[in-house]
Amino acid sequence: MTNKNSSTELLQLLEARFENNKNRHANLSWKDIKKKLEKYPEKLESLKNMEKTGGEPDVVGVDGNTGEYLFMDCVPESPIQRRSLCYDQVALEKRKENKPAGNAVTATEALGVELLTEEEYRYLQTVGKFDLKTSSWLKTPENIRKLGGAVFGDRRYDTVFVYHNGAESYYAGRGFRGVLRV
Repeated sequence: MTNKNSSTELLQLLEARFENNKNRHANLSWKDIKKKLEKYPEKLESLKNMEKTGGEPDVVGVDGNTGEYLFMDCVPESPIQRRSLCYDQVALEKRKENKPAGNAVTATEALGVELLTEEEYRYLQTVGKFDLKTSSWLKTPENIRKLGGAVFGDRRYDTVFVYHNGAESYYAGRGFRGVLRV
């Protein structure tokens, strides 16, 4: 499969997801989004990485300050291929036994996206119900991270919760979601 065919297939997949989930992006035009995506092949590569790792990215809105389209992982549960990771490289190095395969911050960077902030995670939860059985690491404020902690979110009892944990912890049901700005 050539790169052009791969991009065409990805755009078709994203368009179908866009059309099947209008509730996530009322008043947005796929034609406008596609035009912008075609200008930035590196963004298409990041979306391909999000898709390949099970994220099911979709447009969930527009950043009011920058006008950028926001693609977020919209798979119902935290992407299975991105679970069982501690928070960041420092936390991974701190673990002496039973180390996870990696960490969420480095994995996010490898995908070419950013971890969701608490605000972005809460916004995502307004366009659907996510992480009903799993949880997702969130971008942790520096003051919490300096003290060894990290934050994650989930949805239980029809309520979005944001919690803390040691950054070196990892669980089979905790992964991460990303955001890509286009």
